[in-house]
Amino acid sequence: MRIDKYLWCVRYFKTRNIATTACKKGHVRINQEVVKPSREVYALDIIELRKDQINYKLKVNDIPESRVGAKLVDIYRTDITPKEQFEAKELLKYSQDYYRKKGVGRPTKKDRRDIDDFKDETSIDDI
Repeated sequence: MRIDKYLWCVRYFKTRNIATTACKKGHVRINQEVVKPSREVYALDIIELRKDQINYKLKVNDIPESRVGAKLVDIYRTDITPKEQFEAKELLKYSQDYYRKKGVGRPTKKDRRDIDDFKDETSIDDI
């Protein structure tokens, strides 16, 4: 089975076109080699996949006939992704919250709501 079709079948990508694009960009490797979307996948291959800033590592157990349900995905692949990858994703999420420095540029909608709430609280307390 083609690598793009396999990644779509085991639900790593929502569409086959997205899987093909990821392969063309070099985000997919089989046994340490960057592959084209047409590369064949066999049992016991190790697939490395970069998606959402996480480097997933998969071991192919079997080849599905077609796209499988979410509950059956574990039959066809084993996820051997290190836990550190997921922890790095969590840290990245927290760092993005503080990306914009305070006092720089126009306030966002959330900033505006916070300011309005603060003004409402202080005006009630003054009375």
